[in-house]
Amino acid sequence: MAGWVPGWSSSPPAAGDRLVLARGSKIVASSGGWLHDALAPEADVDGKEPAIFLGHLEGRRVFVARAAETSEEQLSGLRDALLGSDPALASLLNTASQVLQWQMDHRYCGRCGNPTRMHAWDRAKWCEPCEIPFYPRIAPCVIVLIRDGEKLFLARSIRHRHGFYGLIAGFVEPGESAEEAVKREVFEETGLSIDNIRYQASQPWPFPHQLMLGFYADYTGGELRLQEDELAAAGWFVPGELPPYPPDNTIAGRLINRALAESGV
Repeated sequence: MAGWVPGWSSSPPAAGDRLVLARGSKIVASSGGWLHDALAPEADVDGKEPAIFLGHLEGRRVFVARAAETSEEQLSGLRDALLGSDPALASLLNTASQVLQWQMDHRYCGRCGNPTRMHAWDRAKWCEPCEIPFYPRIAPCVIVLIRDGEKLFLARSIRHRHGFYGLIAGFVEPGESAEEAVKREVFEETGLSIDNIRYQASQPWPFPHQLMLGFYADYTGGELRLQEDELAAAGWFVPGELPPYPPDNTIAGRLINRALAESGV
């Protein structure tokens, strides 16, 4: 699916527009996938907040709105929807989830408690008494593939039900550079020391509003000591003998596959 162009507008949905319906981290499926006819009766919108314009897909305007109470059979996990969609649709669903979460989180001003309204010309919620905008939140995170020669360090999170072995990741703390965050997260979760940290790529990830910054780093020492409230298992693996790992439409999968390609696998 091609032609996804993000944008902003204050105009409401009209005939011919498309709609993403979501509740929390769940997406409401339509008969044709994930996009509903914006004005169709079956597009059951909560109604407490207006639908938000996201951009254009194949020349048609697309909005997101919170779904009304619906049966569990109609809901699908956002993670599965992202991993099972082509890049353009995955990007659209990613944006939709983050924008909807932002709308829910900023119904009221965090400074004075008054209700906010949509900003007149920005994608922002506006507090009239305080005269301050609240833009969609973006939380920078780091994710790193540690390498020791041809060996790759992979870990399995206690939270991921897919059973994949992925990479060490975590949020950037106030006052940290991304590279400092990489070193800290690796040491906290594994006890390993690293160096030669080098940026590779980034990916937005809506759980709920991360921007994943991907790095490679080289192992320099330390004995493996897992942080048990984060990791279920971890270890060194050589190309050709890797455990199941995330697909290539995730930044973890791309970092691993790029390292394998460099190794000639």
